[in-house]
Amino acid sequence: MKSAALIATMSIVTIMIRFIPFLVFRKSTPKYISYLGKVLPPAIIGMLVIYCLKDISPMENPFGIPEFVAAVCVAGMQFWKRNSLISILTGTVIYMVFIQIVF
Repeated sequence: MKSAALIATMSIVTIMIRFIPFLVFRKSTPKYISYLGKVLPPAIIGMLVIYCLKDISPMENPFGIPEFVAAVCVAGMQFWKRNSLISILTGTVIYMVFIQIVF
C-alpha cells in the first residue's frame, strides 16, 4: 500500500511540474524559456554521452570497443532513421550483446 501511495505521489508531482509552465505562460513564452528549450536538449545529451564514456580504459580489455561500437550504431541509426527511441534501443542491445556474449 505504501508503494502505491509513493508511486501516485511521484506521478502527481511529475505531472504538475510538466503542466505548471503551460499555466504560467499562457499568453506568450518568454524568449529565454524558448532559448533554453532549444539549447538544453542537445547539451543534456552531450553530458549523458560523456558520462557514459567516462570510465573507458583504452589500455584494459575490452579497450572500449563495446562502447565505441554502440555509440557509432546509435549515431548511425539516428542519422538514418531520425528516431531517438530506435537509436537508443539499438545501441543498448548492441552494447549488451558485446558485454554479455562477445567480451
